Amino acid sequence: MGTNERPLSDKQSPTRTCILTRDAGDKDALVRLALGPDGQVLPDVRAKAPGRGAYVGVTRAALDEAQAKGKLKGALARAFKTGQLDIPADLGARIEEALARNFLDRLGLEARGGMLISGNEKVDVACRKGEAMLLLHASDASEDGKSKLAQGWRMGGGAELGIDRGLVLPFDRTTLSSALGRGNAVHLALVDAGAAKRVSHALARYQAFLGKDARVNGSERVRTEPVSEDLRDEGTE
Repeated sequence: MGTNERPLSDKQSPTRTCILTRDAGDKDALVRLALGPDGQVLPDVRAKAPGRGAYVGVTRAALDEAQAKGKLKGALARAFKTGQLDIPADLGARIEEALARNFLDRLGLEARGGMLISGNEKVDVACRKGEAMLLLHASDASEDGKSKLAQGWRMGGGAELGIDRGLVLPFDRTTLSSALGRGNAVHLALVDAGAAKRVSHALARYQAFLGKDARVNGSERVRTEPVSEDLRDEGTE
């Protein structure tokens, strides 16, 4: 797939245990909940907030149900070793919003790092040359545009990456344009293997939490793979 393809690090993310299911999983695939000094529980999807943290690895529907039944509060009380907790009623919505923002911010970082291109013609050329590592479309992209780029993607050997066409995102062109700081961002392509993995990982976390409501169309679900430290830091500010 061209000179941009390179072996990715075999480093694995540390494991953490979901407080609701007790299943262990890669830290990067779960969502961290941070305990603030005032007892408020807030999403910390980038796992950077100071203090104690607890991890959840369930869908929003399961989390909302656990919160409604009091199971989430009990699990958090055990994890944080305190019953003095302020859990927002809209915690699930806050996590969803944070994961969406994390994905959009990642796109913006890759764009500023020169790893993402946009525009129908540029993306088509990259696909046909085998330079595109991941093809993305806005939710309001035309069927004709998606179909033409899918041909270029397959012609350039994109299917060898495990995705037979572009992914239709649950974000329209206005949202994507704002995240990228450029106009009319309808069709996007990642032209670096590491950047494609980082973006895929951020998207997969969003999908995993939203489950069947994720509204990512066009191919099979993106795999949630751990992102090693060296890849996570590339292209960041």
